[in-house]
Amino acid sequence: MLNALWLETFATLAETGHFTRAAARLNMTQPGVSQHLRKLEAQIGRPLLSRQGKGFTLTPAGEAVFDMARARREEERQLREAIRADDPEAGEVAVACSGSFAMALQPAFWSLLRAAPQLRLRLEAMPQRGVIDGVAEGRFDLGMVDHRPGDPRLEAERVGREALCLLLPAGVTDTRYAALEELGFIAHPDGWLYAEELFSLNYPKDFRGAEQLAVRAFLNQIGQIPAPVAQGVGYTLLPRSGYEAFVDRDRVAVAELDHPRHRDLWLLRRRGRELPARVERVARLVTEVAARLEAAEG
Repeated sequence: MLNALWLETFATLAETGHFTRAAARLNMTQPGVSQHLRKLEAQIGRPLLSRQGKGFTLTPAGEAVFDMARARREEERQLREAIRADDPEAGEVAVACSGSFAMALQPAFWSLLRAAPQLRLRLEAMPQRGVIDGVAEGRFDLGMVDHRPGDPRLEAERVGREALCLLLPAGVTDTRYAALEELGFIAHPDGWLYAEELFSLNYPKDFRGAEQLAVRAFLNQIGQIPAPVAQGVGYTLLPRSGYEAFVDRDRVAVAELDHPRHRDLWLLRRRGRELPARVERVARLVTEVAARLEAAEG
């Protein structure tokens, strides 16, 4: 790699066309300019100047090096400008989280994009292991999970919590286990885990494990899971964010249980990384959504 100081000295010399003027602009001595030139020529292995009396012209190698020096100046100028600007409304931000939390985020994200046309958001729903690895490896700027990871590559901040909700058709109030079995379970990939957590607390005598649930239907699209419940077909289990994001939630009821079960919400970022302003702005928005979910539980 060419020495940046010698390269800048040579570029100034080529611009001024004179050793004395180059030295004055750089606040150096003329011998110092000559020394930088000799060292750069030695590094390149070719003469950069063709001397003509007290003047000089650039050799073909000198012209190529001068072009590169100017290009590097421009790149540095653009870099300084980008760092100085750090625009909170421009650039890309990538966020990873669960499907239910992604649904809750979307309305806030669309509002932000309307207000900031130069901002680009990439929101991906995935299992928590994928969220943790994706943030730690730098593929995502931010992630949301329900526990503090032990990964030393990450920083985690608890920003809220949300309840695991038993969703029933609107108007249905019978939450006995037998009544639920008669309705039937609208299952989904995380549903059995949620059942183990919620039903083992509230139906310890009747619940014999998630694999024994009477399944009425299975869906793997988070936005579709409450739909059959809204039609009076079965019940399901979702985090509060999945219920809040459902467009027909007036046709679905959140059952009151004796023993609520909550999941914390932890915002992840890569340890030691200073976040750009745009990522900080999205992090604040994600935190606000998490806080609203916690506040919704009263």
